[in-house]
Amino acid sequence: MFDERFILHRYKSTSFAGIACALMVAAVWAWDFYRNGEFRLELFVIIILTALIKVGFMTWYRLRD
Repeated sequence: MFDERFILHRYKSTSFAGIACALMVAAVWAWDFYRNGEFRLELFVIIILTALIKVGFMTWYRLRD
């Protein structure tokens, strides 16, 4: 059986990893837009979906807690 600290550390590390990946995608999208002047919709959609999912889960947990 796991204790609460393990679950909380896993939750925080997973949240941090998701945010870090979203920031990396945003950096690639911004670099590509700056360098080539090309608006890559698929990268932009990933950034927006990541933000919506994060805010959605924050709202869900806030209302359920």
